[in-house]
Amino acid sequence: MKFYTHKYTTDMEVSVCPMGEISGFPVRPGMFDINGAMVLPVGVNFTVHTHYGTSCELLLFRRGEEEPYAVLPFPEAYKIGDVYSMIVFGLNIDEFEYAYRIDGPHDPAKGHTFDREAILLDPYARAVAGQRIWGKKKEKSYHARVVKDTFDWGDMMQSKREMSDLVIYELHVRGFTRHPSSGVEHKGTFAGLKEKIPYLKELGINAVELMPIFEFDETMNSREVNGNQLLEYWGYNTVSFFAPNSSYTASIEYNQEGTELKELIRALHENGIEVILDVVFNHTAEGNEYGPTFSFKGFDNRIYYMLTPDGNYYNFSGCGNTLNCNHPVVQQMILECLRYWTVSYRVDGFRFDLASILGRNVDGSPMNNPPLLKSLAYDPILANVKLIAEAWDAGGMYQVGSFPASRRWAEWNGRYRDAVRSFLKGENWEAQNAAWSICGSGDLYGMPSPDYSGSYAGYNSCVNFLTCHDGFTMYDLYAYNEKHNWENGWNNTDGSNDNRSWNCGAEGETENQDVLTLRYRMIRNAFAVLMCSRGTPMFLAGDEFGNTQFGNNNCYCQDNVCSWLDWSLLKKNRELFEFFRFMIAFRHRHPVIRKKLPDAVCGMEPLHTHDVRAEILGIPGDARTFAVSFAGYDRENGRDDLVYICINTYWEDVTVTLPDLRRTGAWYLSVNTYGDGEGRYFYPEGQEIRIDGVFIMRPRSVAVFTGRGNRFS
Repeated sequence: MKFYTHKYTTDMEVSVCPMGEISGFPVRPGMFDINGAMVLPVGVNFTVHTHYGTSCELLLFRRGEEEPYAVLPFPEAYKIGDVYSMIVFGLNIDEFEYAYRIDGPHDPAKGHTFDREAILLDPYARAVAGQRIWGKKKEKSYHARVVKDTFDWGDMMQSKREMSDLVIYELHVRGFTRHPSSGVEHKGTFAGLKEKIPYLKELGINAVELMPIFEFDETMNSREVNGNQLLEYWGYNTVSFFAPNSSYTASIEYNQEGTELKELIRALHENGIEVILDVVFNHTAEGNEYGPTFSFKGFDNRIYYMLTPDGNYYNFSGCGNTLNCNHPVVQQMILECLRYWTVSYRVDGFRFDLASILGRNVDGSPMNNPPLLKSLAYDPILANVKLIAEAWDAGGMYQVGSFPASRRWAEWNGRYRDAVRSFLKGENWEAQNAAWSICGSGDLYGMPSPDYSGSYAGYNSCVNFLTCHDGFTMYDLYAYNEKHNWENGWNNTDGSNDNRSWNCGAEGETENQDVLTLRYRMIRNAFAVLMCSRGTPMFLAGDEFGNTQFGNNNCYCQDNVCSWLDWSLLKKNRELFEFFRFMIAFRHRHPVIRKKLPDAVCGMEPLHTHDVRAEILGIPGDARTFAVSFAGYDRENGRDDLVYICINTYWEDVTVTLPDLRRTGAWYLSVNTYGDGEGRYFYPEGQEIRIDGVFIMRPRSVAVFTGRGNRFS
């Protein structure tokens, strides 16, 4: 018997272990409890598992080659339970790629799709080969690369910022800087985004939500429409959950994949900006029974996917298959994945696409207490990580306000989006829903009335938004009555028809100055309301300078100027940017909007809705104009924090009265989206205009007042 002297890591003592030989390589049983491929000082540990598979082979490839130069069958002695593990000595990680072959039953009616000839990507692969060049069609099977992680995070602390204190900025890594106008050196990459950090700081946001950055194949389902090559641009068809998208890097990172992303995250953290990843655990890129087999289908199709009794795929994702999230094996993979991104990449939070799927049983039925959601909510590694659910799925389950374990989970508040969009464009029958939404959606999150009786969970559970990647930009929301998705090639049938938008009098681009003036006022209205609403605000990158998608509300396939941010609009619409910047800073300055403070010294109650006359609490069901007041004592600054926001969706002037502060101080105008006639829409702190009780709201405008005085300032 041969022996080999080695140590597993620099911390472990040297040991002398018996060694066998397979296909000319010295090997021995590996570390069965460490999934994936891990670099050792003397070789590489490979661990993989299959329940229904009957045998496993490790394939080694030279970089870029399709045929393996070595095939290493796992002996039965290298298997414990369902897990195969083998250390292969003497491998240089710079010289090879790897994959697997699994044999087993092929009986699709029973859910088994094993193919002993299929080359399979490791489900735990830390890097995927052949994906480096964006838009290049993949000609070979998926191979993995072994990653050696030498990145030093130093003593960087994890953020403890509360969810309610975030202002989230959703962006697509490629689209954010790909346009020629972006002004960065490394366009469309992690490095390009890093170059824009000074801009993000100037804007004032403190969290970025990155659309999918796990490895995906953008050329999957590629097609040509009207001379344009359409790709899977958004990235919602995941190929590998543990690997960063290598086409988002500015430089080649062979066997050091993830370094550029880590440098970006570290730089964002150093500038006070958290990082939230949009993750897609509801389906994979393998599709339905007609889709390819390159990973999960070949390892254990019956375990990883929800299957109908006849072996076909449930499609609650709308993308062909549905990941079987509440099977213990899949639960373990998802938990390991999130832990990996939290520890190795220091990610601050995750937004879960179509998250209601995570609460479905193996037969697709909704579960009362889904084990996956519970395990994520109480996992000690994830204890300080933000968990955000898109609380619906394509199968019709809608759980906004009722997502399981919601006291730990936050939700995208789709009800906020719909109600506030409708009310702002003049649908006064939505007034009550809009008022509830602005006050923090207490009817959804446990506050039975706006007087703070009862227990309220919305401070850290409610993510308010009016725009996101899926739908119109904020400019398009007020430039188009209808979607214009013809360039997607589906005869304008894709994308939502329920946009609650208004073109302000002309469809699309126009030179009518009255229409344009109204459009930009409506944008200011929308953003002022968003920043003055209780709950965590989120908005789409580019809204702050009027970015347009030309009426396309489903740009998932548009890798072109339709989806790329046009940074020339920042110069053109600098006034709009300054308004966004002011409103973000205003929200940061006024904690009373974000959370309940101790009672105000002046005697104002913490939260109320008001009719046009402030002394009339509550609003009519069909109000065109109403106000919301926030009041509390700000201990940090030693003063009352009073904010009063008035919203007039009527097309004529409306006179409003403000709460009586005559004994203690006065109200000051901070924001007037209609403007003062000289191009001023906001007033910095100390420059506000005093208002003595009565204010004339101009048509379709929003005004925000702050209260102060000698007794409580």
